[in-house]
Amino acid sequence: MPIPQQAEHSHHHDTDHEHTDHTHEAGESAHPHVHSEESLRRIANRLSRIEGHVRGIKTMVQQNSPCPDVLLQIAAVRGALDKVARIVLDEHLTECIARAAQEGNIDVEIKQLKAALDRFLP
Repeated sequence: MPIPQQAEHSHHHDTDHEHTDHTHEAGESAHPHVHSEESLRRIANRLSRIEGHVRGIKTMVQQNSPCPDVLLQIAAVRGALDKVARIVLDEHLTECIARAAQEGNIDVEIKQLKAALDRFLP
């Protein structure tokens, strides 16, 4: 049973986005994570499509759709979320970790990445 796709939603800013409100267990602040508007837009668009897909699964459940069909759609959402996570991780490694290495605070970034991966990976 195909799930209707939600129209893509994009959120635009005039300048690169910087978020510096990261605090961590040891009270350390991460370096500012600066990402391109294009990258943020792509990730937000993927998440919007996933959000629409999840709403479609909810509708399937409410309409008493066959369980195998629901499970198949859940698997598709898992795959889509894994793809977004891979994109975020790749960007973090190529941009944030590389920047931290240049700035000399790579140890803090590696520690924070390991903590995030411990929660992310089964």
